[in-house]
Amino acid sequence: MTAGTSERTYQMYIDGKFVEPRTEKYLGSVNPVNGEQWYQVPDASAADVDAAVRAARKALHDPRWAGLTPTARGKLLRRVADAAAAFGDRIALVETQDNGKLIRDTRATYATVPMIWEYFAGWTDKIHGNLVPTADTTLNYLKREPVGVVAAIVPWNAPLTLASHKLAAALAMGNTVVLKPSEITSASILEFVEVLESAGLPPGVVNIVTGRGATAGDALVSHPGVDLITFTGGTDAGRAIAHRAAERHVRCLMELGGKSPNIVFGDADVANAANGLIAGIFAAAGQACTAGSRAYLHRDIYDEVLDRVVERAGRIRLGDPMLDDTEIGPVAYEAHMDRILDYVRLGQEEGATLRLGGARRTAGDLARGYFVEPTIFEGVRQDMRIAREEIFGPVLSVIPFETEEEVLGYANDTEFGLAAGVWTRDISRAHRMAHRLDAGTVWINTYRALSPIVPFGGFKASGHGKEGGMESLLEYSRLKSVWANLSDTPTNDPFVVQK
Repeated sequence: MTAGTSERTYQMYIDGKFVEPRTEKYLGSVNPVNGEQWYQVPDASAADVDAAVRAARKALHDPRWAGLTPTARGKLLRRVADAAAAFGDRIALVETQDNGKLIRDTRATYATVPMIWEYFAGWTDKIHGNLVPTADTTLNYLKREPVGVVAAIVPWNAPLTLASHKLAAALAMGNTVVLKPSEITSASILEFVEVLESAGLPPGVVNIVTGRGATAGDALVSHPGVDLITFTGGTDAGRAIAHRAAERHVRCLMELGGKSPNIVFGDADVANAANGLIAGIFAAAGQACTAGSRAYLHRDIYDEVLDRVVERAGRIRLGDPMLDDTEIGPVAYEAHMDRILDYVRLGQEEGATLRLGGARRTAGDLARGYFVEPTIFEGVRQDMRIAREEIFGPVLSVIPFETEEEVLGYANDTEFGLAAGVWTRDISRAHRMAHRLDAGTVWINTYRALSPIVPFGGFKASGHGKEGGMESLLEYSRLKSVWANLSDTPTNDPFVVQK
């Protein structure tokens, strides 16, 4: 596709200016509610990516950025927070049109964006070095420095929120960034440029390239001018990026997939647990890395909890995400819908029992959209693919258990380790489980609680490194050791190590 069609055409943002792709090629983005294309973005080439990285490298040493004191840098980030807070519903509306999430969900999510920038703004002048005790004749101190040029790649399910986590933390430490959003959902991030510019961000500090992962993404992670890669997305894509990074010994920060267990013990508050299971898998149509897609129910309450979940899930209102009474909108794009439905067919072929849903909803106003019914499988075994692979959709696998040890074995029997939920009135059991579950986040008697001040990230194939909290600032820094000789006496023996 080329520019010149009737829908809106966005441009990339490089070195403080909006620019067209050198290839003059564009990609269309489709509204998942009606299947209609509504804007297009540049299909960036390696040459476009090179221009963005060079701009970021130049800005890294530009006095307008590098010359800022940490306190002044914090003030700039705080201006971004203030400008973001004044941006209103515009971004939320764009993201709902882009990925089909509920408008009340995108509004709530966007409300955290100013908080993210405000939080990291407060840290800029509070990351201190350390003085290390050495001999009286030497001085050693440690200092935190920016890593350099950061390549940031974000997915389509919460584009601006995830981008803000990466941008705010990276900039707080004094880095510059080349950001690539998903080609499915680029609009909200490109709209956010207005916020960055109104805050006075110097040219080249943040650059945005759009396009396919196989071209723009590959060129970005392979570029010799990139010093750190931060990626949120699927595990397979994360492996490919890490392989490329390893060839150049470039650090990676990875927040990848999950297959999170949501465990309900026999003494749990049944109504509360049932709501938690619903929220864990059906909120955002299951399109969350933390989705509680594996439900483990104690046999004593198995039927009661499952019946409650099936009954409530059967009443979930699918529809236009712009309407306040809609509870699940469409999944983000057609190929993803087809993938989810393929897993539903696979689950049935593997011998699981389809208790609810399992089809595309096409009645009435839903006919042209990508709506997948809330789907629940029982009779699921641990070895089934629907119990082991990330589906990233509204599909729940339910498995019974009897003992704490048994369910711990089930829960940890996965390549993933992102999140887990535990429902019990026994506080000792709750914390035993939290200590022994292989998950970066464990929720007790709740699910999906998140905050920009709390570190988030997984174990095993769910990635490494943290987003959020002070810990994420350290991810975007490098540690330097400085030695100084304080003695006026010449060294007698040049072959002896100084201490």
